[in-house]
Amino acid sequence: MSTSIRVSGTVKWFDPVKGFGFVMADGGGEDILLHINVLRNFGQNSVANDSRVDIVACRTERGIQATEIVSIVPPEREKSAELGELADVPREAIKQVALEPARVKWFDRAKGFGFANVFGRDEDVFLHIEVIRASGLADLQPGEALAVRVIDGKRGRMAAEVLAWDAATE
Repeated sequence: MSTSIRVSGTVKWFDPVKGFGFVMADGGGEDILLHINVLRNFGQNSVANDSRVDIVACRTERGIQATEIVSIVPPEREKSAELGELADVPREAIKQVALEPARVKWFDRAKGFGFANVFGRDEDVFLHIEVIRASGLADLQPGEALAVRVIDGKRGRMAAEVLAWDAATE
């Protein structure tokens, strides 16, 4: 039987289509496999590259694998990557906006955007890839439940922050 260890590290890469990625431990050593099922148990279907993670891992015949996610901290957002419409909105102001339950209508990672529907409302809410990444996610799937902070953008309603539904309800 393998012994579990707690590890802090950085997501090297994660591909939600392939269903796995790797974490680099802070202390070095071999990469740690992160399977999508472990993410789903945490309430997410993806994780942004360069996110900080605390995980529980164990050695298997195929190497070290994450068995549980304890926490995920999104990567620091660079000024150049900041979405123009949000650049002038103070972070504190965004945090004052209530989280609303929503479901992904569609999202295209290659195009860098998609839309969600807030429960009880007819209008679509714009989802930008940079907001998704800043929230610690890498991709969204149609029908996925989210919690969003919605603001009025120059071209309509847009998500200023996105959380996996399970993370928002804790």
